[in-house]
Amino acid sequence: MKTRILFTLTALILFVTELAIAQPGLPGAPNQAPIDGGLGLLAAAGGAYAIKKLRDKRKADEESEL
Repeated sequence: MKTRILFTLTALILFVTELAIAQPGLPGAPNQAPIDGGLGLLAAAGGAYAIKKLRDKRKADEESEL
């Protein structure tokens, strides 16, 4: 009986120290800002403005070549 108690306590101590030394788990996912509403409209307006500027520049280059 003494041997069984000693074996159980030894095993328990070994397992508890293994858990105490273990590394913590991975952190959760960070909070991310949604892209909707105003930010999406702002990105679309910026893209449309860039396309307009490129077309105007091409048109000006074609006119200067003639």
